Amino acid sequence: MSRPRPFNFSAGPAVLPEPVLGQVAEEMLDWHGSGMSVMEMSHRGREFISIYEAAEATLRELLAVPREFRILFMQGGGLGENAVVPMNLARTGKVDVAVTGSWSRKSAAEARRYADVQIAAEAFSPTAQWRLREDADYVHVCTNETIDGIEFQELPRIDTAPLVIDCSSHVLSRPINWSRVGCAFAGAQKNIGPAGLTLVFVREDLLDRALPICPSAFNYKVVAEHQSMFNTPPTFAIYVAGLVFQWIKNFSYAGKTGLAAIEQRNVEKATLLYAALDGSSLYENRVAAECRSRMNVPFYLKDERLNDAFLAGAREAQLLQLKGHKSVGGMRASIYNAMPLEGVQALISYLQDFEKRHG
Repeated sequence: MSRPRPFNFSAGPAVLPEPVLGQVAEEMLDWHGSGMSVMEMSHRGREFISIYEAAEATLRELLAVPREFRILFMQGGGLGENAVVPMNLARTGKVDVAVTGSWSRKSAAEARRYADVQIAAEAFSPTAQWRLREDADYVHVCTNETIDGIEFQELPRIDTAPLVIDCSSHVLSRPINWSRVGCAFAGAQKNIGPAGLTLVFVREDLLDRALPICPSAFNYKVVAEHQSMFNTPPTFAIYVAGLVFQWIKNFSYAGKTGLAAIEQRNVEKATLLYAALDGSSLYENRVAAECRSRMNVPFYLKDERLNDAFLAGAREAQLLQLKGHKSVGGMRASIYNAMPLEGVQALISYLQDFEKRHG
């Protein structure tokens, strides 16, 4: 009998659904009798176009994306979008950014290369306390801070300018209130598929605002007009993402299906893990309860001399990639959609066992 796969808590590139990996393996050399791997197909051929159209349609259905939003399949990752967004939307050169953690701090720094940036907030806080300009081109928010473990449980309502959200590390883990969004983007490597694909959802009235310096391949209007085919798209990543979208659509849990089922399981996984950490005398999570992330759970051993022993024991227990980001230290468990409940239960069991031996 083959050994079960370890539980991978990596923050990204991250765990993928095992059925998806199995299907990719089966279709690697010959996709649906075409005689080609997806990696070998022309992005303009009928085979790949069918893959692309199915992926886009399923994604639009899952997230209930309104018709007035275009879905773009792009490259460059989240860091790339920190430049691409202001080059597309900062037409008068004023951008407000809510800095709630490491990623939004990087977003603000990058946007300063193209616009006058005002820091609307310097920590997670009620929107009413933010410093917002009436003439800003947009307001940027990272709705889930992967490194810091901070998540907006509800999107802020911004009346002064379009809201741009970086939802990379929790996209497809919960619904999106599109009535509050002008543009959303997400790197695929956390909750969707392989690194290399970046999704952009942009409202049509924001398509024609690009600065003259914006490269054509990253101009939202150009990309939209060419159905994401102006530049050769990341074809294999789109294919895998489409399989993940279908997996989510077919997912069932606790009497629910699709995104509702995924969200329900995510809530249960996060609730269990935070309860274990809060009830411990060895571990601590330092994020306020009202903004804790369901996807990324950072925690610290109160005696940091035990860090190496903790990680070594975790590897032996087949619990991988628990070391925290180098900028903040400690530990981090990323429990994305594809992480089963059993993985979180196994982690909790290890946490409790390690505390008994070292607490």
